[in-house]
Amino acid sequence: MKNTPFTQKHIALGAKMAEFAGYNMPISYSGINDEHAAVRTNAGVFDVSHMGEFILKGENALDLIQRVTSNDASKLTAGKAQYSCLPNEQGGIVDDLLVYCIEENKVYMLVVNASNIEKDWNWISKFNTKNVEMHNISDKTCLLAIQGPNATKMLQPLTDIDILNLKYYTFAKGKFAGVDNVVISATGYTGAGGVEIYFEDKDGSADKIWDAIFNIGAPRGLKPIGLGARDTLRLEMGFCLYGNDIDDTTSPLEAGLGWITKFTKDFTARPILEKQKAAGVNRKLVGFEMIDKGIPRHHYDIKDAAGNKIGHVTSGTQAPSLQKAIGIGYVDVAHAALDAEIFIGVRDKLLKAKVVKFPFV
Repeated sequence: MKNTPFTQKHIALGAKMAEFAGYNMPISYSGINDEHAAVRTNAGVFDVSHMGEFILKGENALDLIQRVTSNDASKLTAGKAQYSCLPNEQGGIVDDLLVYCIEENKVYMLVVNASNIEKDWNWISKFNTKNVEMHNISDKTCLLAIQGPNATKMLQPLTDIDILNLKYYTFAKGKFAGVDNVVISATGYTGAGGVEIYFEDKDGSADKIWDAIFNIGAPRGLKPIGLGARDTLRLEMGFCLYGNDIDDTTSPLEAGLGWITKFTKDFTARPILEKQKAAGVNRKLVGFEMIDKGIPRHHYDIKDAAGNKIGHVTSGTQAPSLQKAIGIGYVDVAHAALDAEIFIGVRDKLLKAKVVKFPFV
């Protein structure tokens, strides 16, 4: 297993550790519900240094990004970021990612999922026919996400960048906790506000930044947060998790990601997805809440009242903010309307649920 520069910090804090995407990662510290509540009501720190980062440079960098991603990156100006996906040649999803525009038309950073770093690198490289300079900086890049309604207030004294007014899906580069060249962005995966900070671990900068964050934040209730609460927080927002809710077999249109699929440019599988949009999809990713008692789990069958299979659960949990069980799953379009009654197959039982709209909170 790989370690992040913060692995020993997690162990020293008593985190429950487990393997995730090849890394030794903290799953929880004080408990998922407690950590979840800390982020929703105050602030918490996630070590997400396992994520992948690629730098694409040169006069054809934008052209390459436009050809491999579904969203329109030409709309990005320096300091703006965008959520997008890499469609495969069948119209499925290689990965979902963030595109950061560092210098318009010239320099971009792509942030990809930890489990897909090599897969994404190889995929993008395959289309790099115009000598775009590509650098995989994943191993030397640290990433901490400080999330929650009070996160920016706590961190503002550590930087001259105005993070209190950092707009959603924008970023700035500067000094943070005395460390130069730190990228601070607002693209949160929790729906609770906050920032993400990217920096290179050199000359002890990882320890310096971690310690500065906790020295200023801990007296105000800032807590370290594990991947368990990261999952319950994103699920309450209805945000997709690659490998669960989207993968190589799901199209962005089925997954409700039509808003990041722009037919104003050419990209991989555009004709397939255009045809799908015109004809309409057969299945759709929906959110649902349980009416009967029970927790929906990944891969459970979704059925109609007669017990016929109409889909499957992709993510599910007991939502800490709602005190009820919720889930996400693909269902046949005929059963995807709001308030539609569906049933989750749990062992031999059919547990009643209803389709609700995102986000859950």
